[in-house]
Amino acid sequence: MMNATAEILKNKIENFSPETLEAFARIVESFEETSQPAIPQFQLEEILYRIQFHHENPMTKLDFYENISELQKSCA
Repeated sequence: MMNATAEILKNKIENFSPETLEAFARIVESFEETSQPAIPQFQLEEILYRIQFHHENPMTKLDFYENISELQKSCA
């Protein structure tokens, strides 16, 4: 299904006028810039691991607990 969709899009893009193609390229580039998270993936994984560990061991203390609301805002 994904390959068929990609082929349909490819065929449509090949028929764009130069002006439309340039506008489309700018739109796609803007998507790429905004889709990158502000927090590196390895840090997100470490935090998720700590949260999971804390849920399994509730007597432990989260060393970043005070900043969890900021983290939730950044990841939302």
